Amino acid sequence: MAKDGTETAEETEKMIEPEVCKEEKDLCALPLVPTPADPQLMRAVMLSGFGGLNKLRVAKRVLPVLQEGEVKIRVKACGLNFIDLMVRQGNIDNPPKTPLLPGFELSGIVETLGDGVKGFEIGDRVMAFVNYNAWAEVVCTPVEFVYKIPEDMSFAEAAAFPMNFVTAYMMLFEVANLREGMSVLVHSAGGGVGQAVAQLCSTVPRVTVFGTASSFKHEAIKDSLTHLFDRNADYVQEVKRIMPDGVDIVLDCLCGENTGKGLGLLKPLGTYILYGSSNMVTGETKSFFSFAKSWWQVEKVNPIKLYEENKVIAGFSLLNLLFKQGRAALIQGVMDKLLTLYSEKKIKPRVDSLWALEEVKEAMQRIHDRGNIGKLILDVEKTPTPLMANDSTETSEAGEEEEDHEGDTENKERMPFIQ
Repeated sequence: MAKDGTETAEETEKMIEPEVCKEEKDLCALPLVPTPADPQLMRAVMLSGFGGLNKLRVAKRVLPVLQEGEVKIRVKACGLNFIDLMVRQGNIDNPPKTPLLPGFELSGIVETLGDGVKGFEIGDRVMAFVNYNAWAEVVCTPVEFVYKIPEDMSFAEAAAFPMNFVTAYMMLFEVANLREGMSVLVHSAGGGVGQAVAQLCSTVPRVTVFGTASSFKHEAIKDSLTHLFDRNADYVQEVKRIMPDGVDIVLDCLCGENTGKGLGLLKPLGTYILYGSSNMVTGETKSFFSFAKSWWQVEKVNPIKLYEENKVIAGFSLLNLLFKQGRAALIQGVMDKLLTLYSEKKIKPRVDSLWALEEVKEAMQRIHDRGNIGKLILDVEKTPTPLMANDSTETSEAGEEEEDHEGDTENKERMPFIQ
């Protein structure tokens, strides 16, 4: 690697920022042809700037330096979430500087322990949260964000576990206080969080679960919910027909017009929880029109009306809870409960498909198209198909203005292993 590509580390308030090269142009032009193994380098997915899929590529990066209180992990699998798509577009509050390494959850093997780390040994199989930098061969993260993997859990399942199940558990039991006989409406029921919500609801007697999802997913997920509606149908009328008084809990990852609909469906003492805003994502790049439309459609909440109707409105962000609000100890307790449920065979991560790092563009497109049922996983050791490898390891000449080939059926037929 050239000297002008030497990386330096930046830190912002309560945020571990990715390493930044002195000259970003040289960083983005790193060679993608196979190179001799170098113990000081690793493969990683790099986001060179906010925008479309052409901003993602695999590059050689310097190995992270282990700090006190951290665990160095040789990564086996990484989780891919809708928030990663929004990060790529720069469609989040206070986005970090680019270039950066995306990703927030992973599984792998403990390679080295930093000073002061207890409770883990070299060789332990673990899953972990990380504040960016997950999509790489090696990751360092504070020990409080690391959890041991059960013997019968695969690395792919472990990478699919933390974000989805902790988010679902926190919303249902910590925020909404789910109890026997209650009712829940969850959007995007075929996604990773939606399926985690359905499984956790099944651990409580007589819970009625309503879900919305794309019609092609219904056959695959129909047994996990009590009632299932098409995402484009008038689900409000369908829910009221079955349950005229409404539901106890609404879990909304869509935002926009669904906020008002969700609040309208709540029973007295019901809880509406917003945990995403996927309606703001329409095209491949950030759309100010979609953002404005979604914001305009959100019902303006009147606290007096909430008081009069005995309704609760809440929000939940797991990443903020972990990395900005310092609640790692709370999440550790939740993980212990979830792993007990896993050992009792009551919950199990649902993996949609496995993708190589070089196939990250196609994997992200699958999330954008809402084509997944369960979690998409980046398998660090998976060999990519040649076409996908070329797509993700060559810098596009089109830059920001590269077209979104939504009609390219040939591209969408390049499908990796589907579980």
